[in-house]
Amino acid sequence: MAIGNHEFEYGHEIFAWQKNRAPFPVLGANFFYKDTDHPYAQAHAIIERDGIRIGVVGIMGQDAVSAIIPSFIAPLDVTVPAEAVQRSVDEIRDEVDLVVLLTHQGKTAPMQTDAESDPRLQRDIDADINLAGAVTGVDVLFAGHADAGTPEPVIHPETGTIIMQTYGQATHLGYLQLSLDPETREITGHDGRLIPVDPALHAPDPAIVAKLTAYRNAYPDIRKVIGKTAARMNRRYIEESDVGHLFADAFVTIADTDIGFVHSGSLRKDLPGGDIRVVDLLDTYPFVDDVIVKEMSGEQIRRALEQSFTLERGLLQVSGLEITYDLGQPLGQRLVSVSYGGADLDNDLRLLVAAPGFLAEGGDLYTMFAESEEIRRAGKVSDAIAAYLAMQEIVPVPARGRQVDLAR
Repeated sequence: MAIGNHEFEYGHEIFAWQKNRAPFPVLGANFFYKDTDHPYAQAHAIIERDGIRIGVVGIMGQDAVSAIIPSFIAPLDVTVPAEAVQRSVDEIRDEVDLVVLLTHQGKTAPMQTDAESDPRLQRDIDADINLAGAVTGVDVLFAGHADAGTPEPVIHPETGTIIMQTYGQATHLGYLQLSLDPETREITGHDGRLIPVDPALHAPDPAIVAKLTAYRNAYPDIRKVIGKTAARMNRRYIEESDVGHLFADAFVTIADTDIGFVHSGSLRKDLPGGDIRVVDLLDTYPFVDDVIVKEMSGEQIRRALEQSFTLERGLLQVSGLEITYDLGQPLGQRLVSVSYGGADLDNDLRLLVAAPGFLAEGGDLYTMFAESEEIRRAGKVSDAIAAYLAMQEIVPVPARGRQVDLAR
């Protein structure tokens, strides 16, 4: 497997240990300890199947780095992929019949199961096409991170590299069959496609069911009801959302701040109507992260909103502000108005802001949050939401209209 950004959810030190426990090679050719040429991970591996020797190289792109809590990967350098890939390919090419490159790069995918059906959310495979053209000796490139599905393989016009990627959230299985010349071992043909996965057609895997059952029995508290909602609350990646409003409102209330923020990419599941259990919160926000309180100026908040309106990492979900913006305007000029307490937000006004630690450290390209020092912590994100739910007998669905796009 190639290393991706989520391998660092508990920091680089824990992952450094865990990757050595895996019964298969965990690859990251462009990972090094900061300011050294000492590798953090195995760069490549050679496997043999039915007499065919396959060299496998793994890399992660720079965009994926910005999707990691900055302090969790700060001691590492993730270098430009092309140089690392070529170094590995040159080392193993003469020893293998095929070279397969595993990548985790491109623009971060939206975290919605139906993202491929919304053209506004779709990503491309430009980063993989560019990499395939920048290196020589790679036969196949399997890509991830962008969730940009390729219904059929893309062949690089110059290098001939076969490129494939599935959509995200396990909605499709990528399939590629190669035909090789028995003498030269060169690729003579291929058959590649994406196979839709319909869970209704397949029985659960017994080994996985056994593991889930054992863990659920060991931790029955995750099924505990901790609150009740008036109706289902949905996510939106590039629009304001019910779940985003709920989280931002909870941060303001529990952390006792003026405004609250949460990044859309962190919200991984809609909340059901009715009883809310611990497991629902853990599924919705499956990260071990604290609510951080900082003081930010109106000018910093405006810059954060302009970054939000690029939609590169989805719309920043907010509480405590009233905003109008115009997606028809050029980047950096899309914020039309923002008010706090009924008055225009002055650039010099200082406000207490609550946000998840990932965002507070400047993750997801919101570097302006890192400009302010941490004042205090208000507990884990999931605990804050649980406390907020417990404060109300039935939690209503928050009203929308906090952020209005004039271009719609």
